[in-house]
Amino acid sequence: MWEWFSFANPERLWVLLVVPLVIAGYIFALRRRNKVGIRFTNTTILGRVVPKQSQWRRHLAVALSLLSLVALSIAWARPQGIEMAPRERATVVLVLDVSQSMQATDVKPNRLDAAKVAAVKFVDALPSQYNLAIVSLSGNPAVRMPPSTDRTAAKQAINSLKLSDSTAVGESIYSALEALQMAPKDDNGSDPAPGAIVLLSDGQNTAGRAPSQAAAEAKTDKVPIYTIAYGTDNGYVDLDGKREPVPPDRDLLKQIATATGGQAFSAEDLSQLDRVYGNIRSEVGQVPMKKETTATWAGYGLAFAVIAALAAVSLGARWP
Repeated sequence: MWEWFSFANPERLWVLLVVPLVIAGYIFALRRRNKVGIRFTNTTILGRVVPKQSQWRRHLAVALSLLSLVALSIAWARPQGIEMAPRERATVVLVLDVSQSMQATDVKPNRLDAAKVAAVKFVDALPSQYNLAIVSLSGNPAVRMPPSTDRTAAKQAINSLKLSDSTAVGESIYSALEALQMAPKDDNGSDPAPGAIVLLSDGQNTAGRAPSQAAAEAKTDKVPIYTIAYGTDNGYVDLDGKREPVPPDRDLLKQIATATGGQAFSAEDLSQLDRVYGNIRSEVGQVPMKKETTATWAGYGLAFAVIAALAAVSLGARWP
């Protein structure tokens, strides 16, 4: 929580200790007033001496005044909020499943062709300054294109993907991490751009090292993995004369995303896949930046003070 809300001058928050003192003083004043009222047995005389006031308006005025004090105290401490700002540079590795299950037709015309269409749209929408790498996910994952800003080459690499045997999710993550190491440095010699992996898979891990082990290494390298569980539970393929169900392993992909600080998505058709890629592009393309929110809190304090003043004025007004 405090990573998202902090103060430039937290020592000034000590002024908030005034709030409980004011509350205690208000309660004391109320009790004393009630004791004074008890001395008068004739309520008619009491009403003439002490005009009847609305209890809830008086309490409201005090509460709003306290809220104003709290908001202005927070503003005085210079609160620091978080604002999402466009990321200037990044390297994205797009990992696409090309296992035999991708020939299932529950996504029209089939999973692989629909995935290619959506991936090309994703490539076109990425900021031009971002490096992009393409990795194929199968029993033998491979870097089909190292990190580059050449979008034409990226789309050619995507469209050239062919079906292959097995599904090695863990090995594909290792290949993606290797691809990130290939990212070029800036001309000024600064470190490589921050990286992220977008992994689309429609099946269960059937080969290679454990995905959890690969996810742990990605976490160590501070590389978030955004996973897409692709296809429906009714998907199937016919292999060697035998019909095999190929539902996506959503639990596995969610575990990978959670372990690395990424997000897990699901897509059962092309339109959903387009929306998922849009969400991922927004996530990858923005970075949280600290922003001072003093003016916002000062505005809250002013608003509460104005309403409190109106409530206080209403106490002295005679309503019909």
